[in-house]
Amino acid sequence: MTLNLNHKGAAVRFSGACESVRARRSDSGERLGHCQSSVDMAALSKSIPHSCYEIGHTWCPSCTVAVLQVTAGALEVSFKIYAPLYLIAAILRRRKKDYYMKRLIPEIMQSTSFLTANGGLYIAFFCILRKLLGRFYSWTVGFGAALPASYIAILIERKSRRGLLTIYMANLATETVFRMAVARGIVNPLKHGEVLLFCLTASLYMFFFRCKDGLKGFAFSALKFIVGKEELPTHSFQAETASASRSERADIPASPQREEERVSSRRGTIAALTRKLLDALCKHGPRHRCCKHYQDNCISYCVKGFIRMFSVGYLIQCCLKVPSAFRQVFTKPSRLLSLLYNKENFQLGAFLGSFVSIYKGTSCFLRWVRNLDDELHALIAGFLAGLSMFFYKSTTISMYLFSKLVETMYFKGIEAGRFPYFPEADTVIYAISTAICFQAAVMEVQNLRPSYWKFLLRLTKGRFAQMNRKVLDVFGTEASRHFKDFTPKLDPKHMLFPPGMDVELS
Repeated sequence: MTLNLNHKGAAVRFSGACESVRARRSDSGERLGHCQSSVDMAALSKSIPHSCYEIGHTWCPSCTVAVLQVTAGALEVSFKIYAPLYLIAAILRRRKKDYYMKRLIPEIMQSTSFLTANGGLYIAFFCILRKLLGRFYSWTVGFGAALPASYIAILIERKSRRGLLTIYMANLATETVFRMAVARGIVNPLKHGEVLLFCLTASLYMFFFRCKDGLKGFAFSALKFIVGKEELPTHSFQAETASASRSERADIPASPQREEERVSSRRGTIAALTRKLLDALCKHGPRHRCCKHYQDNCISYCVKGFIRMFSVGYLIQCCLKVPSAFRQVFTKPSRLLSLLYNKENFQLGAFLGSFVSIYKGTSCFLRWVRNLDDELHALIAGFLAGLSMFFYKSTTISMYLFSKLVETMYFKGIEAGRFPYFPEADTVIYAISTAICFQAAVMEVQNLRPSYWKFLLRLTKGRFAQMNRKVLDVFGTEASRHFKDFTPKLDPKHMLFPPGMDVELS
């Protein structure tokens, strides 16, 4: 009897213990998400006591010399970037002689100083923060040092260029933050997300293009060049009448004598037959009364738009590849054929050509269906035209156009009195965006756009890759993932910690 009681007591105690374990596991499970979300915040307060020589300018123990070396290198590279850029821009804009004599050199030097300051001041504030705080935090090596450096640098640049630079860096920072979120499992990437974003952006852009006073400046001119003047929001009555009269005059047969002379002069030539055939196909066909392409029917209107923009896209991509392949053409003439028949050339051409043809075709179709021309058609036509990005997927293009769209809508809101205006918003946004990109360049370069990383290497002449990222691995961002084979050769006399010593966060 006593034995049974003991067994019952043990069973009760065992059951209670199990319940206690299950309760602890449940409680720990509930706290797991909270701990996971707060681990990054906790890492911001952690630090390492290394010197700036051991982490940053590993090629030189002197902070002053390191800053001067980076500044000198950035000055040389910046001048090589901006000198030809401004010169080509001046030639294309057909600047007058006074511009070359008085403004060209100062503008080149001002932009060169801006980019040089951005690189040189970063390493300067890198060392200053280390001396002020006495140690390195995860945010000081990138964001903290780049923020004041970028803010001072953008103030040097001309105001007319700050907006463009801000849009570019904000676009890059947004992409970088998204990649960081994906790497941490916070956000799940959407398949073909760049195409969907481009569809939405193109839809709104084309709607603003069709609306009166919807777009101005370069955006309006660019869309007018791409889709043609036939899709402009309004036409004057005189213009329509003139176009219609020209079309009618073209259809009026010429006098018998002139017609016989023309036929006899061109009889038997393939060019004449081809021209007649094309005229017949283009002019004699379905065209809605609301369509403003008076010289073409709706089918030839779309086909011509595809051919025109396909040629433009193909030539643009060829021209972009000419400088890189120019040196090899003389030694390897076969490179010329590969340049002309490159896959990317046809992809960009198909992207631009299909965008225009889909937009025009959808617009004509909606005019036939609804029997009117409406700005709302542009929303549907623009969205469907955005599907053309499947031929030339580019996150950079989608993000940049989306950033410009947000800027356009923001300024429209300011004009309407719905949004406040911040005079120094462009400089602040530029500084924060650049600081985010520098943070990624130091702590997690795998999440930075490769083209921008190559630019940083060029600007610093490779010194950005010489940071001691293996020590920064303790912050948990895999800073040395792409630098496993690099170990800086440090002078022990200037080191606070001997090589190979384990580092712990404090």
